[in-house]
Amino acid sequence: MRRAKLILWGAAVAGAVLLGACGEKPQVLGSNTRKSDTKAWDGAPNDPFVAKGWKQGDRTSWEEQLRNRNQGQNEYQRTN
Repeated sequence: MRRAKLILWGAAVAGAVLLGACGEKPQVLGSNTRKSDTKAWDGAPNDPFVAKGWKQGDRTSWEEQLRNRNQGQNEYQRTN
């Protein structure tokens, strides 16, 4: 009887822990500081993840970075 109670309590605690992990974090609107109406080449001024050689506000360097990235994903270009 005592062992059955212990198993029942253990199952209840395990179930509570598993259900507690199902919660969703609140999503806050407005955490993004970049405005959506800006040009694509004007974004990310000090982002550590921007490509080397890209200059903020320079449309031609932005287009060049896109061309280079797309050529890296071109299977016909990579296999030759």
